[in-house]
Amino acid sequence: MATEITGPKTCDKSFCEDHLLLSPKDVGLWDLTKLLFSKNIGNRKFIDVPDGTTEESWTRRIVIFISIVAQKALHLGSKPLSWLGSAVEFMPNFMAANGGFFKLVSNILSGKMVLPNSESPDYSTSIGLWDIRRDLDSKIKHDDPRYTSALAIMAAKCAYENEAYIKETVEKHWEMEFLEFIDCWNDYEEDSTTQGFMWSGKKGDTELIGVCFRGTSPFNAKDWSSDVDLSWYELPSIGKVHAGFLKALGLQKSQGWPNDIQSDNPKLYAYYVIRQKLKQRLANNPYAKFLVTGHSLGAALSVLFPAILAYHNENDLLSKLEGVYTFGQPRVGDHKFGEYTKEVLRTHGSRYLRFVYCNDLVPRVPFDSSDAYFKHFGDCHYYNSFYKGQVLPEEPNKNYFSILAIIPMFANAFWELLRSFIMYYQNGPEYTETYTCRGWRVFGLLIAGLPAHGPPDYINLTRLGSPELFLMSSTDQSSNGVN
Repeated sequence: MATEITGPKTCDKSFCEDHLLLSPKDVGLWDLTKLLFSKNIGNRKFIDVPDGTTEESWTRRIVIFISIVAQKALHLGSKPLSWLGSAVEFMPNFMAANGGFFKLVSNILSGKMVLPNSESPDYSTSIGLWDIRRDLDSKIKHDDPRYTSALAIMAAKCAYENEAYIKETVEKHWEMEFLEFIDCWNDYEEDSTTQGFMWSGKKGDTELIGVCFRGTSPFNAKDWSSDVDLSWYELPSIGKVHAGFLKALGLQKSQGWPNDIQSDNPKLYAYYVIRQKLKQRLANNPYAKFLVTGHSLGAALSVLFPAILAYHNENDLLSKLEGVYTFGQPRVGDHKFGEYTKEVLRTHGSRYLRFVYCNDLVPRVPFDSSDAYFKHFGDCHYYNSFYKGQVLPEEPNKNYFSILAIIPMFANAFWELLRSFIMYYQNGPEYTETYTCRGWRVFGLLIAGLPAHGPPDYINLTRLGSPELFLMSSTDQSSNGVN
């Protein structure tokens, strides 16, 4: 998933009512500076909007300015970031493939050194090294209100790994049925950028099918660019939606969102592949339900998926949607989109649990203000660094950058680093944090809130959080006086 940075004005946009597309690749400093002082944003070559579009709000123009600068910086640092990620992944997998440090030295001396295979079920990405847990929590049973959320975050973490790793995890560690690995095309990036998987298990006596989208890779600059991008399309009756997420889900470059795509098209698009697989599976079991989940960008796609199903009047399929579970979700669309999606989920009796851990940076982007384009909707299941939860209308410090929040955020980052050494004694061996995780905690002393985005804390809050909060809304909590 990535931001479109080349040639947005060459694409057919007749499918939408309005649009704003940012192209930071070739922007110059002077042209960017003029954005702050001129409302005629259509005159900027790095902004694609309908002819004659102006932007009166200086706040929106400064937010666009910051977005362009951030994307430009990420674009320039993409290769070093990728190299760093490769190094972080290689060394632990290299040692594991050779049986540890001392066996590695012996293998090198004897000429029997083994290189790691990135397609092996034993290979872990940087996310897998961040948190090595693969088993579900045996203490959380099917009738526990936390069960589905705890299953969903384990799937969201697992989605970052290769197909063999995911298959082995589902079948051997969860004892469930692995259905499909998803590797789908992005028309705008002209590459397969959207991954995920599907599985099937039981919740009580009912089959529960899971759909999980892969999220932001920590060392992929394009993924991070999507998080800070402000590009959007306005879809009829739906509202303004983040352009990068639409493209990743399967937006057609020349057709928009047709109900079906041509059967002779060799490309696989995530939305259409998943929709078809769900229909096939549910046809064999009319009593089955399905959930959709993801972490980070995967969370954004999870929210968007039922909205597009409703756009195509897939009411039979939506009636089978048990819920949408998101972790560290960025903002996906404007207020109209939020109201639209909220009504879709309410109409079909589907749950929507949006989890935010403490100072996690990603749920607080793109920027939100009274006249901003992107807003969250529904309740926020917010947990602090002690894994004490609240169900709130909005996460605290909703835009991350706050002078008043700086000192508490960095103090909390120090506490999280200290906590990583005591959780083993306080909560048990399954909560032991890896060296990679502790390395991220140290990095959090420089950029507070970045390590908080990782899966470990989201896994912990679903296991250590109070069960009754998983059934509550912000209205319930306010009326009951729960803190």
